[in-house]
Amino acid sequence: MSKDKAQARRDTLARMRAEQKAKERRTALMMWGGGGLVIVLLVGVVGFYLVDRAAKTSLDAVTSAKYPGSLHVPTKVAYKENPPMGGEHHTAWQNCGIYDAPINNENAVHSMEHGAVWITYRPDLPKDQVDILKELASKDYMLLSPYPGLPAEVVVSSWNRQLKLDGADDPRLPKFIAKFKQGPETPELGASCDSPVTTTTAEQPIPTAAPSSSATPQGEPAATPSPSATPTS
Repeated sequence: MSKDKAQARRDTLARMRAEQKAKERRTALMMWGGGGLVIVLLVGVVGFYLVDRAAKTSLDAVTSAKYPGSLHVPTKVAYKENPPMGGEHHTAWQNCGIYDAPINNENAVHSMEHGAVWITYRPDLPKDQVDILKELASKDYMLLSPYPGLPAEVVVSSWNRQLKLDGADDPRLPKFIAKFKQGPETPELGASCDSPVTTTTAEQPIPTAAPSSSATPQGEPAATPSPSATPTS
């Protein structure tokens, strides 16, 4: 083989090796670039999810008030909010639990004074939504009742705190309960939520005028008129 042919062969082999290396570099760049793009997309998706989740569970929409506690009255109260989240209230508090009919504002507000969270919902809320609320309200220091004329599908209230919700499955609802049930603003923190008052508004409405001394105290059965049976704290 002549020197020229040998050199030509070496040049050809060198060119082929260079082309192979260039191809391998391009393949590696494409792989790394594609992998980097996937990572960027994943980071973006996760970031969007976290931001979206934080927005959906934010309690920034909670409204606040500054009602003092221990303002007991024997008559109906004209509350500023609908439903109320504090202010004057009846001397008897509502027994915490689940009610299928509206309850007296004045009794429920007293329960909130003891640290209860009151979930109210529109009477036409679908049954599956009500079932979700009943599950949430099955714990201690919880009240649940329908509320005609509610400004939202569901409204959750505690003493001096309130949040309007789009429905029972709104992720802000359990977060509100965790933060404000027996919360730091509770005027009578730790007071009992048990009470003999288990009646609804239709069964025993709060009087518009102060009852006479001979009348049966609200929340007591007529057969046991002793004032000591009515909660007052």
